[in-house]
Amino acid sequence: MSDDTRALQQAIIESPSYRLAEEDLALLKSPDLRGVRLELELLKPELVQQAHGIESTIVVFGGTRVVESPEAKARLDAARQALAADPQDTQKQRAVRIAERIADKSRYYDEAREFARIVSSTCQKRGRCEFVVVTGGGPGIMEAANRGAHDVGAKSIGLNITLPHEQYPNPYITPELCFQFRYFSVRKMHFLMRAKALVAFPGGFGTLDELFVALTLIQTGKTGPVPVILFGREFWENLINWEFLVEEGTITPEDLNLISYADTATEAWDMIVKANPTQIRWD
Repeated sequence: MSDDTRALQQAIIESPSYRLAEEDLALLKSPDLRGVRLELELLKPELVQQAHGIESTIVVFGGTRVVESPEAKARLDAARQALAADPQDTQKQRAVRIAERIADKSRYYDEAREFARIVSSTCQKRGRCEFVVVTGGGPGIMEAANRGAHDVGAKSIGLNITLPHEQYPNPYITPELCFQFRYFSVRKMHFLMRAKALVAFPGGFGTLDELFVALTLIQTGKTGPVPVILFGREFWENLINWEFLVEEGTITPEDLNLISYADTATEAWDMIVKANPTQIRWD
């Protein structure tokens, strides 16, 4: 074979069209293959969880800004120092008020961590993987829940999402059970596919989004009935006027039975045990 012929052959081999489809990243990322990417995002976490014997999960939602007490106190001290330098600044006044509220909510970090400890130490015995804690994989309440499972040497799952700003998974997720998603829709499916309960701690838009998606799917029968526990009654009752929705006729009085309230980790766990009496093994 002449040098010219070899060059022609090499050009063919190096052409993108010659790559195996499974190795062609440009193809896989193209708009036309969005359906394939959706299927891959559904299958990969499912196959991995099957391989790890994950039988069921408990979903923990909550705000990324709810941090543990030392960090919350440090932020409050910094906000107060900034205000002391300029006491009339209304934005700094507001920053102090918000920092005070975040510091007050730091107890929820501790409760989420304790809740995950209780669940994980009870349901992951002798190789079983039942009621495995699953979070969105980020900081705040999510970190606390993954951390509680980590405290007792148990597995926990993190379902991270790619965002415009850089995001890292919290360090307490079981490495083999930390997944990254491009599509919110598939991520929402994985939150609910094995869920035996959902516990929503105080949070913002993301927490509310996941909460209302879950409530809608349960209300419409698209997913089985599972307990939805709102952690921190005062926060949730100030945030959402459920009775107003009933009085306006936009939900039924029976829809209020979809939610319960808890203020301690033990209380939340007792509710889940009561709702799943035959599925929790204590041996």
